Amino acid sequence: MDITPLQMTPVQMSARSHIGETKVDEQQPVKTFGEFLVDSLKKANELELESERLNAALAAGRVEDISQVVVASQKAEIALQLTLQLRNRATAAYQEIMRMQV
Repeated sequence: MDITPLQMTPVQMSARSHIGETKVDEQQPVKTFGEFLVDSLKKANELELESERLNAALAAGRVEDISQVVVASQKAEIALQLTLQLRNRATAAYQEIMRMQV
């Protein structure tokens, strides 16, 4: 019986086992951490631009449902807060590593 792993995240297992129990799908490239980071930053930027566009449309009177503007604004705010928290954690980890004595 073949048991398939849960696909909860887009990260694929890329390690090779010496006994052959892991199978790597060669057709689908594995994203690096840097690629995930760049994609996330682009998505946060897109959310911010969409929020600005809807705010401008609201000010011009072209938006009938104000809830769209509020939801877009909150999405952009949450994405920005997440980005700032990730930056703060990465900076703190870097500073902790620099404080280590070798």
